[in-house]
Amino acid sequence: MVKTFKEITVAVPHRISGFFEIVDKVNGKKISNPEQIGSTGAGFNLSAIGKTSVSYKELESNNKINCKISINDKEINEQAETTYYIFNYIKKFLKVPVEITINHHFDLPVGCGYGASGSGALGVIIGLNRLLRLELNYFERGRIAHISEVVNKTGLGTVCGQLGGGLCILKEPGYPCVHQKIVTSNNLNILCGSFGMIHTKSILSDPILSSKIKEAGKRALIKLKLNPTVKTFIDTSIQFVYDTEILDILELENIKELIETLNKLDIIGASMNQLGRSVYTFCKNKDKRKVFEIFESYLPEIKIFDLKINEKSPFIMKSK
Repeated sequence: MVKTFKEITVAVPHRISGFFEIVDKVNGKKISNPEQIGSTGAGFNLSAIGKTSVSYKELESNNKINCKISINDKEINEQAETTYYIFNYIKKFLKVPVEITINHHFDLPVGCGYGASGSGALGVIIGLNRLLRLELNYFERGRIAHISEVVNKTGLGTVCGQLGGGLCILKEPGYPCVHQKIVTSNNLNILCGSFGMIHTKSILSDPILSSKIKEAGKRALIKLKLNPTVKTFIDTSIQFVYDTEILDILELENIKELIETLNKLDIIGASMNQLGRSVYTFCKNKDKRKVFEIFESYLPEIKIFDLKINEKSPFIMKSK
């Protein structure tokens, strides 16, 4: 007998993209299939996670299928575009009217370059698939999550990175995902500081900035594939930030100053989250204190996080 659940909670790691190349054209022609749109680049999953809880209740036969969505206990419903897209997608599988409730709780701030939308998208489709017994396979679940991000311009390769785990290179755009893992050390610390949001949609829709991202991302990927190490990753990510001129275009003076100050230290390196008003550093255990001190000099404007690389794939935390 198949066990029936009323609530499922899924954990999906937050993720930082170091650099990326937007791939939405082939031979100068726009790609129409959102499954084939995406990005190449590199990034890493974090020990901080997004937790998505999904539950449902059956309604009277004269009711419609509906959905309530909240993020960190604030109900926003259709404003959660990526999640609502997935809800609309799965409605066709439902035979009886139900009310679905989706609650996202993120360890890290939304819109600050920590992959919250990708985490939420994967959490929703994995949770609904198990809860409603949709029988979607691994490939289909990832495909739906990826398309929901692309269509709503909340991300391009985040879902692929979150499925890949650890620090990885995204070698091909779109779905299915093609990863290459980069080996990391247990002595590697990820310290982050966040000042606030950048709306990914506004960046992906800006023709000047998106053109610079394509060119800089392509160069960064070539260099990293030639020498796929942690040091090369951070160096190419820093160069990507300067090549795109994103700090000047968006007038992110505090981010620019913080990155330059951190990179004067004898650490592995510091760069900007793609995309958010946030800075991350790679450092060894012996250097954590001096990195913290620099971040703390920006208090109270900044939020500071002490993290690690996460090798885990998304997983179901609990069901009842």
